[in-house]
Amino acid sequence: MKPTARTFPTGRLARTAAATVALCVLGGTGAAYAYWASTGVGAGSAANGTMQTVIVDALVAGDAPQNSLVPGGTADVILRATNPNAHAVTIYGVAANGAVTADAAHAACTTTGVTFTPPPVPISPPLTIQPNSSVLLTLQGAASMSAASLSACQGAQFRVPVTLEVRK
Repeated sequence: MKPTARTFPTGRLARTAAATVALCVLGGTGAAYAYWASTGVGAGSAANGTMQTVIVDALVAGDAPQNSLVPGGTADVILRATNPNAHAVTIYGVAANGAVTADAAHAACTTTGVTFTPPPVPISPPLTIQPNSSVLLTLQGAASMSAASLSACQGAQFRVPVTLEVRK
């Protein structure tokens, strides 16, 4: 068999197809040019607010620990977080922020043997503090006491300095 030559349509159909392609290309180019070349005039403003610090207290009146810390054991750490902002914030993480110390009535408790283990970040489930309110946060088993604690630490309450990371 002999190969046949391919013929292209001529006449009205070919001219219509060529015109349609040209219009599509020119129309698309015109729209793209209009998009990139357009200008405008206007004014706007924005203000950046400052988030107030969330306050952290431990064992305020009415908050009672559910367990006691003993050498070789663990206990819960209880925090009361107060949000003074006009918007809700979510507690994202808790971190240690200094040495654990005993209360003033137990000044001879110089070696507490107490350590703080913060919960994994982010805190799960998330804990949201509504505007101008407070929540009680119990970190289960976050405090531990080694056998190195002095006998003078018996009956002491311990100050566990922490930092909260909160997000809007």
